[in-house]
Formats: sequence, C-alpha cells, structure tokens
Amino acid sequence: MMRDVAQALGLLGAALAAGAAFTALALRYARWRQLLDLPGQRRSHRVPTPRGGGIAIVAVLLVALFLLDWPLPRLAFSLGVALAAVALVGWVDDHRPLSARARIVVHFLAALGLCLGWRPLVGEIDALVLWPVFALAAFWLAGCINAWNFMDGSNGLVASQCLWLALALAWMFGAADAQHLALARPFAALSLVLAGACAGFLPFNAPRAAIFLGDVGSGALGLACGALLLAALALVPQGAACLLILPSALLIDAALTLAFRVYSGRRWYTAHREHLYQWLVRSGRSHAQVAMLYLGWNLLVVVPACAASMRWPDLAAPVAAAVLLLGALVWWFGKSALCRRVRRKETMQ
Repeated sequence: MMRDVAQALGLLGAALAAGAAFTALALRYARWRQLLDLPGQRRSHRVPTPRGGGIAIVAVLLVALFLLDWPLPRLAFSLGVALAAVALVGWVDDHRPLSARARIVVHFLAALGLCLGWRPLVGEIDALVLWPVFALAAFWLAGCINAWNFMDGSNGLVASQCLWLALALAWMFGAADAQHLALARPFAALSLVLAGACAGFLPFNAPRAAIFLGDVGSGALGLACGALLLAALALVPQGAACLLILPSALLIDAALTLAFRVYSGRRWYTAHREHLYQWLVRSGRSHAQVAMLYLGWNLLVVVPACAASMRWPDLAAPVAAAVLLLGALVWWFGKSALCRRVRRKETMQ
C-alpha cells in the first residue's frame, strides 16, 4: 500500500515538474512568435495574452505513453497517434486559423482511429453491435474535444477541471477487478500524469493568465479526458453512473449552451460569450471565483453522488439522473439570473 502511494506521488511530482518546465518553454516560444490572444467583445481577458501553453501537457502525456508499461502496446500507440493528431491541428490553428470543417474532420478521424486501436477493450462483441459502438464512441470523443475547447475561456477553469477529473479517474481505475487490473494500471498511471501536468501548467494560467492553453491544449485535453473515461467504462463498468457525472461541470455547460445555440439558429462553432462561466465573468466574478464555483460543484454534488452510486449500485442510475437534472436546473436558472443582472448593469452604464 505504501509503495503504491509513493509511486503515485512520484508520478504526480515528476509530471508536475515536467509540465511546469515545458510550459515555461512554451511561454518563451509564444512570446517569440507573438502568438497572442487579443482582447475582444467575445473574450474574457483584457490584455494580449500568449496562447499555446497546452503543448506542454501534450508533451508530458506523449512521453508518459512511451515510458509506461502497457500489457497491450497498441493501446498506448493508438492514443498517442490520436493525441498527436488533435494537438497538431490545434497547434497549426494557434499559429494560423483553420476552418472549423478542417478541424472537425481531423477530430473525427483521430477519434475513429483511436476506437479501432482500442478494439481489445471491448472484448467479444457481435459485429452488428461493434460498429454502432465505435460510431458512438467516436462521436463522444469528437464531442469532448470540442466541448473542452468551448469551455476554455476562463483562467484556470479547464485545467483545474482536468486535474480534478484525472485524479478521480486514477481512483476509478484503482477499483478495477482482478480480471481488468493489469490493463487498468497503466491507465491509472496515465491519469496521474495528466493530473500532474495540469497542476504544473496551472500556476501559469491562474489566477492571472501568463499563457492560455490554446487550441493545441484544449482539444488534446478533451481527447485525453474523453478517452480515459471510455477506458474506465470498459475496465470499471460498475462505475458507469459515476463516470457519467464526473465531468458534468464542463459537459452540462457545454452541451446545453450548444443545444440552445443550435435551436436558436446560430452558428454553434463561432466564438461567443453565452456559456454560464462567461456570464459569471461578465457579471463581475473573478476568474478564480468561477473556477472555484465549478470545483465546488464537483466536491459538494459529484463526490457525494459518486459515493452513493458506488455504495448502493441499485440507486446508481437514479442518482446520476438526479445530478444531471440538478445541473441543468442550476445552468438554466443561474444563467437567466446572470443575464438579467448583466443587462441591468449595461443599461445603467
């Protein structure tokens, strides 16, 4: 037990140090190349800020994929290729904006390639069921890539949520049964590496951002988190309800905002300030307060709900549904109240 704890802390510490060192290099590069996000009506920052710092987290993850001991090396190879593809298209977009269509095509191809490479995780399954499962998984991964990108607009928000999710997933992988334990161990280690890399990046991004994740970081983090959630679903199926709500702070805001933009006929892929976190910032909340509010949801709602679902498996589905419903209500009423407050403030000015 003590040995496992020491190894976990060692992984976290090494990833944190590497993440911080690589982020410092990314900051120097961004300043040299003048890769700057400029303030604007649809942005939440007020001064030109370097972007592309997420390349540091990607680099740490790719090194870890190579160094970790994988019973099935194709799992690491498939994730590495997909991660590199998503990061590359984001890196290019950070330097020279690409069309939304080009980015989405790469996202779906990377997601589908990862699903094909992870075929052994599915086990024995009929071909008529396999391809719909692959299609659904690819859609999930592409959705996570874009959801994380949409939510990357407030200092420290996405990185802190990924830190939280990675630590939770490391714990989930540790709960795998004996049949899946050998495969779960490298995924647990990779989750710890992700948590450490995010922790190393955070001081550069919050409370005042010296550098942003950029598309290279937000997209790659979306893929990494989405892939780890899929792996956990395959290896720890008894935790399915818990896995559904672990990323709820990000996914509820991203999904409902997207749904309402599509419903209202707006171009969903263009920049905007309609997410709940953006309304919080516009209402006067600091970026640090916004990140803490989202972490508060995790600690006060998700953690007790996950504990209840694991303690009473028969209640897992109702508990998960209750959390998602509560999240939707918080999003709806919170956003409505913030909209009224901001518009009153703007009318008085």
